Amino acid sequence: MTILPIRIWGDPVLHRPADSVDRVDSTIRDLVQDMYETMDAAPGVGLAAPQVGVPLRLYTYTYERKSGIWRGVVINPTLWMLPPKPGMPDPETESEGCLSFPGEQYPLRRSGRVRVRGVDLEGNRVKINVGGWRARIMQHEFDHLDGIIYVDRLLPKYHRQAMKIVDAEGWGQPGLSWLPEKE
Repeated sequence: MTILPIRIWGDPVLHRPADSVDRVDSTIRDLVQDMYETMDAAPGVGLAAPQVGVPLRLYTYTYERKSGIWRGVVINPTLWMLPPKPGMPDPETESEGCLSFPGEQYPLRRSGRVRVRGVDLEGNRVKINVGGWRARIMQHEFDHLDGIIYVDRLLPKYHRQAMKIVDAEGWGQPGLSWLPEKE
């Protein structure tokens, strides 16, 4: 398995819709294993194929709780969600970050409940109905497949702060990435 470079905000692959996966073959299986390795090394709770420069509609996820680890892959997902509750996001409980916008977190209101359908590596249908942080993970990774990074959804105040970081870091251009280190 290989740890892959993670593309940084501004790379074109992150800002356009990804293509459907035509068939699950050894190339896709190898990509998913490399994505798990990369996600774990980062560390992250999700990783979409465009984040590693592959414009395909698939993502991995992992979330650890006392009851165990929730982990998987969804290929060609569809997403249904309840509208987010109105109001301002709580910076303490609704902040999220992104491996493609490293080192930063901003509050973002998301839907509290989602349903995701797609297929897994064996071609079996996947149906996921979740709430809370797992719903947030599903929405965040699904957005990547549509060319949306969470900073694109921020309230204007936070979006301006994020764009100042883009300027200060020299992001916003093709080819920038970072490589997680395995512990």
